[in-house]
Amino acid sequence: MVGEDTSLRKRLSRCSESPEEKEDRGDPVQQSLETPTNGRVDIKQLIAKKKQLTAEAEELKPYFMKEVGTHFDDFVTSLIEKSASLDSGGCALTTFSVLEGENNYRTKDLRAPPEHGKIFVSRRSLLDELFEVDHIRTIYHMFIALLILFALSTLVVDYIDEGRLVLEFSLISYAFGQFPVVLSTWLAMFLSVLSVPYFIFQHWASGYRGSAYPVVHTLVHGLLFVAFQSAVLGLGPTYVVLAYKLPPASRCIVIFEQIRFIMKAHSFFRENVPRVLSSAKEKSSTVPVPTVNQYLYFLFAPTLIYRDSYPRTPTIRWGYVVTQFAQVFGCLFYMYYVFERLCAPLFRNIKQEPFSARVLVLCIFNSILPGVLAQLLVFFSFLHCWLNAFAEMLRFGDRMFYKDWWNSTSYSNYYRTWNVVVHDWLYYYAYKDFLWLFSKRFKSAAMLAVFAVSAVVHEYILAVCLNFFYPVLFVLFMFFGMAFNFIANDSRKRPIWNVMMWTSLFAGQGVLLCFYSQEWYARQHCPLKNPTFLDYIRPRSWTCRYEF
Repeated sequence: MVGEDTSLRKRLSRCSESPEEKEDRGDPVQQSLETPTNGRVDIKQLIAKKKQLTAEAEELKPYFMKEVGTHFDDFVTSLIEKSASLDSGGCALTTFSVLEGENNYRTKDLRAPPEHGKIFVSRRSLLDELFEVDHIRTIYHMFIALLILFALSTLVVDYIDEGRLVLEFSLISYAFGQFPVVLSTWLAMFLSVLSVPYFIFQHWASGYRGSAYPVVHTLVHGLLFVAFQSAVLGLGPTYVVLAYKLPPASRCIVIFEQIRFIMKAHSFFRENVPRVLSSAKEKSSTVPVPTVNQYLYFLFAPTLIYRDSYPRTPTIRWGYVVTQFAQVFGCLFYMYYVFERLCAPLFRNIKQEPFSARVLVLCIFNSILPGVLAQLLVFFSFLHCWLNAFAEMLRFGDRMFYKDWWNSTSYSNYYRTWNVVVHDWLYYYAYKDFLWLFSKRFKSAAMLAVFAVSAVVHEYILAVCLNFFYPVLFVLFMFFGMAFNFIANDSRKRPIWNVMMWTSLFAGQGVLLCFYSQEWYARQHCPLKNPTFLDYIRPRSWTCRYEF
């Protein structure tokens, strides 16, 4: 490495010589060009010299890019670490505080108040920046070409089997069935979240200072808020989903919105209660209660962290909004073709034999490709297109909904960068609040608690949406995911760890798709007449013999 750096410096110093030095030393290129052959420049010698210079430039380019990339990565990493330390210390971020590296160690000793958290800044989504590079956009074009081939293969197979073009999307129509029930349920959830939490908070904030028993006053309103979160938002949508027997995609819409509203209402209280307490302690004449418009904007904003105001863009690019929604629908049809061409034939053609290790291994490896495609489509359609479309309509400036998770060399970095929106909520309201309530010595316990909460919520989503309990994701998330988080930590920087991360991610998607699809088909084709509660939690794919 030292030899490479020395060679690079010599080459760069040779290129950076002044014209006077070149003239004194004598430039061989100029001398060769000035050497006439019968009054003309030697074309062969000129071509040879051009090839030599091109070869030297190509030889120099990787070393130069490596040198620049190393220094740039070090600078950005240092800047991020200093920004994070200032954020955790509750200090203002200034140019001087970032540049004064020798005094930054003092900020780590400061303890941040619980209400200090994420700082929003105007920035674009990473894929929007990367798609401006032709090489990256070509990968996007490759996925579009694959979608075209999926569509053509489906049309050709249907034409061969049916003798006509079958332009039916029965899977999509089934998955999104009973949509009026979904819309009415969402409207009821939205109106309740808009009115009840805001009314509870406003009533508590306005009467806190004048109350003779502020602790009792706070406890009563806190219990009312918890009751609303657990009974109205917690049980209400779940009851509707189960009572009306909604299909899977319709269930996902209701359950995801249920969890989103719960997290937003918690953030609204969590960010504003300390402000009211601080105002009462300082005996301020005004009570810091947000306006209804601020709360309403937050309910639609693509973030789970409440602020009175956010960075805003100057205009709305409606063409960009239409493009993002069009890509969401494109991903929906892409998912349809993935399931229609890769998943349905796989599970419909399972041999009529009992559950065994052989069937399981074949199923897992055959499920890796559709599982990975499904993960990438969910990421692109929701975390990029859907959130950017709403951010553009609301002129929401901070578009960092994800980071470069695909470059992760550790699972800890992957968890932080895959879904920044949810990660921020878990980090500030679960992890940091846990440490603030107890002590910084319990970081491992705080991390374990966050993993447990995330695993339980993910398993709840799958159990309600699929209408059966099969804790495969919980086991992968809680045991393997947490183990990888400690084993493949941030100290792993070599490219081989990125390969291992992708390999385990591919295998995990295959396991999830295989197990849940087998259980789904088993419950469809091996129904029970009078199922008990144990039948809902006992895997039926282990005993069911498929009969198609």
